[in-house]
Amino acid sequence: MASEEQIGPPGRRAEQQVRIVHLTGPVFRALADGDLAAANAVSPVPLSPLFIDASSRYVWQMRAEQIAMDPASADWVNGVIWCERERLAVGHAGYHGPPDPSGMVEIGYTVDPVYRRRGYARAALETLLRRASCEPRVRTARVSIRPDNVASFQLASQYGFVRVGEQWDDVDGLEIIYEVEIQHP
Repeated sequence: MASEEQIGPPGRRAEQQVRIVHLTGPVFRALADGDLAAANAVSPVPLSPLFIDASSRYVWQMRAEQIAMDPASADWVNGVIWCERERLAVGHAGYHGPPDPSGMVEIGYTVDPVYRRRGYARAALETLLRRASCEPRVRTARVSIRPDNVASFQLASQYGFVRVGEQWDDVDGLEIIYEVEIQHP
């Protein structure tokens, strides 16, 4: 992936301009506790109620524990999908952690239902794939998608992700595992 133009399907680029805004331990802890006011008091950008719904709180609980044990992982895990044009948080996205010993990173993203079908997931995925291509340690990107999540499968398949297996997730149930090899400039 030598240039931004080569991320994704030919002729199809994200219409939205987003960046992933990293969060800190205090923000993760406040979100894990379901305290949106406390999270917003220390967050670099304003957060919406999406960030404290049940599934998001589960993510923040995991990430708060993860960065407490490994502070350097904060630069890799979920952050805010920040829409530059609208100046608002439309979801959260990131890797499940730094690259594992084989060079694999797993990507996760959630877009607020109010902002779905507007290109934000595509823009977040492209942002994360672009970063992965700039990280020499990263060799493979992975996404795990529930079989009924057709929109996520269709998006991932446009970026070269192919099915490599399946797994059982205690929260999401059956997930299909897709991976793509990361090309470096």
